[in-house]
Amino acid sequence: MSDALQAPAPRRFGLKERLATPWTITIAAPLLVAALDPERLDEVLAIAAKAFTGTLPYIAIAVLLIAFLKASGAESLVAKAFQGRENRMILLAALFGGLAPFCSCEVIPFVAGLLAVGAPLPAVMAFWLSSPLIDPPTLFITAGALGWDFAIGKAVTAVGLGLFGGFALQAMIAGGWFAEPLRARSGGGCGCGPSPFEGTPVWRFWREDVRMGVFRGELAANAMFLVRWLALAYVLEALLILYVPASLIAGVVGGNGIVPIAIAAFVGMPAYLNSYVAPPLLAGLTEQGMSAGAAMSFMVAGAVSSVPAMAAVWSLVRRGVFAAYLGLGVTGAILSGVLFQLIA
Repeated sequence: MSDALQAPAPRRFGLKERLATPWTITIAAPLLVAALDPERLDEVLAIAAKAFTGTLPYIAIAVLLIAFLKASGAESLVAKAFQGRENRMILLAALFGGLAPFCSCEVIPFVAGLLAVGAPLPAVMAFWLSSPLIDPPTLFITAGALGWDFAIGKAVTAVGLGLFGGFALQAMIAGGWFAEPLRARSGGGCGCGPSPFEGTPVWRFWREDVRMGVFRGELAANAMFLVRWLALAYVLEALLILYVPASLIAGVVGGNGIVPIAIAAFVGMPAYLNSYVAPPLLAGLTEQGMSAGAAMSFMVAGAVSSVPAMAAVWSLVRRGVFAAYLGLGVTGAILSGVLFQLIA
C-alpha cells in the first residue's frame, strides 16, 4: 500500500558525527602519506582511483536495483518464504535471505515479526545466517572487486550457510536443545519503518508520487553510502598493497591447507568490515598472497559477526541460541572456505 511508504527523512549531524565518518579516514590517509612518504602519494591515489572507477558501473547497477526494490515494496515477497512446512521454510528462507534488500536495522523488526507470527526458529536462523552475507548491491560490488566467480561463490555460500544453520538448529531442537529459545519481549520494534508484511509489491511504482519519492530518496542515500565506503576501501587497499609485505600475508593466510582458512575465519569475526569495504580489501590481500579459500572464509565470518546481525540475534533469542548462531557461522565460514578453495 502506497500510504505505508515514507521517503527517508533527512538527518542532521553535529561536528562530532561529521568527523566520525569514512570520509575522515579517506582524506586523512593520503594527507598522512603526503607528510610521511610524499614520493608514494601519486601511486596511492592512482591505485585507489583506478580501482574506484573500475567499480563505478557496478555501483550504478546496485544503486538502481536497491532503489527499485525499495520503491516497489518487494520486501513483502520475503514473508512468503515463511509459510508451509518447516523444511520448505528453511529452504526458502535461505534463498530469500540472500536476496532480501534489507538495511541493517530492518533485519531486527522483520525477524521479530516472523517470530511473533510463529515462524519456526530453524527457518529464522536460515534467514539470519544468509541475509548478512549477500544482497543485490553486495553482489555487484563483490564482482567488481573480486570477479564474478567469487561473487557467485559468495551467493552460493550464503544459501548454503543458511541451509546448514537452519537444518542444524532443527536437529538441535529435535534433540531437546533450546526448549525456550526466545527472550521475553516488551515494546515494539526499532522504528525503522513499515512492516514488510504489509501490502503487495507495486512494480510500476513510478505511477505513485509517494513511491517515486522513496525511489529518489533511496537512490541518493545508497549512492552516497556506497561511494563513501568504497572510496575508503580503495584508499585502504592502496595502502595495503604498498605498505604491507606480501610475505607477511602469505605466511599467515596463504597456502591451500585448512589452517590458513580457519585462521582467516577467526580473524574475520572480530575484524568485521562491512560488505562494501571487505571485497576491495580482500582483493588487495589476495594480490599479496591470501588464498581464495581464506578470503571467502574471512568474508563469511566477518558478515556473520557484523554488529547489526549479532544485535538482531541477541535482542530476540536467549544466549544459547546466540552461541549457536556464532558457532554455526564460524563453522560454515571454514567449510565454505575449504569448498571454495577446492573449486577455485
